[in-house]
Amino acid sequence: MPYLGADGYKLEYRWFGPRPTESPTIVFLHEGLGCVEMWRDFPERVAHAVGCGALVYSRAGYGHSDPIDLPRPVRFMHDEALVTLPQVLTALDVRDAILFGHSDGGSIALIHAGSDQNDRIRGLILEAPHVFVEDLGIDSIVAAAENYESGSLKTRLERYHGSNVDCAFRGWNEVWLNPDFRSWNIEEYLPQINVPVMVIQGADDQYGTWRQVEAIARGCAGHVRTTLLKDCGHSPHRDQPEATLRAVIEFLREELQIG
Repeated sequence: MPYLGADGYKLEYRWFGPRPTESPTIVFLHEGLGCVEMWRDFPERVAHAVGCGALVYSRAGYGHSDPIDLPRPVRFMHDEALVTLPQVLTALDVRDAILFGHSDGGSIALIHAGSDQNDRIRGLILEAPHVFVEDLGIDSIVAAAENYESGSLKTRLERYHGSNVDCAFRGWNEVWLNPDFRSWNIEEYLPQINVPVMVIQGADDQYGTWRQVEAIARGCAGHVRTTLLKDCGHSPHRDQPEATLRAVIEFLREELQIG
């Protein structure tokens, strides 16, 4: 697997489809426990369906990317959106991007698109994004910590993160449970987002509610398309892959004239 350099770290990545000189690029930003491999074949399927390039990378501390020092700062998603992501896009010459963010990756996409560095962004696709902290999410993160310590979660995550498994889990879990994180809120970035946005939410998401979607739809300056999937938890592309793929392709074709 190839690597790129960003913010002093070596990050693993994969590329599917045309290069950035030939088509727009969909940039996949993973969840708080995710990495390249946890997207499975979904990015490749999207790229093939619409003829775009797809960039998938693991943030530092995840997958086979470089580890990080813990704890992560409360503003870690701001750092990813405003420092690391611009360097990733530059390193691979991405000029015309659609950010596809899942959970924490969705929040990173929103911060970047609402910043003064958003000149390369054509649109956003967001799965289960967060713009503020909810009690439901915190309760689920507490339960995840218990599962990691005494259940099967650590073993399952080791398949994807290897020696980074503690770094990946604790870097996500402990910052979300930091009392200072309870006031985390990124709604201030929404009014600066003028591009089309799609938000996909699972009806059974254990980490966030439809309130997140409502806040994004209310706050963004651009048009926001929303989709609620039944029998779906926090990971629509894994829980309902076909329905998610159809919704994504429709958005890309109708809103962004891609494919």
